[in-house]
Amino acid sequence: MRKLEDIDIAIIRYCQDGFPLSERPYREVAQTLKITEDELISRLKNLLNDKILSRFGPMFNADQLGGAFSLCAIQVPTDQWETVVEQVNGFAEVAHNYQREHSFNMWYVLATETKQEIDVINQKIEEKTGLTVYNFPKLKEFYVGLRFSI
Repeated sequence: MRKLEDIDIAIIRYCQDGFPLSERPYREVAQTLKITEDELISRLKNLLNDKILSRFGPMFNADQLGGAFSLCAIQVPTDQWETVVEQVNGFAEVAHNYQREHSFNMWYVLATETKQEIDVINQKIEEKTGLTVYNFPKLKEFYVGLRFSI
């Protein structure tokens, strides 16, 4: 992994605390960080391309918007890992997925417009992968306020 420049660290730190809701939010952030809007956008793209950031975008509370989130797991045979990752990530409803060192080695989060769609999408994933999906719906929400120190 490449060494982060000071401005990249400043961008990550700033964006962890929120992003302005304005007509030109990138310009507003860039001015605060004393860089140009184009440089900010370019650096964010590079952080994503270099896999330093896995995603950059808003987080919505799907429940409050009438939708649903669910944590799901699959036991993926090692020799099928890359194929299954592509298959699962091919669904727009998959917010993100990650690998764990456990028999349930793939975990992903589904975000759908309705609670019923969780089951529909998981069924489609099962059909596509040929593997059983285990669904762990949210029973209670906890706010952790996670921030990464850089």
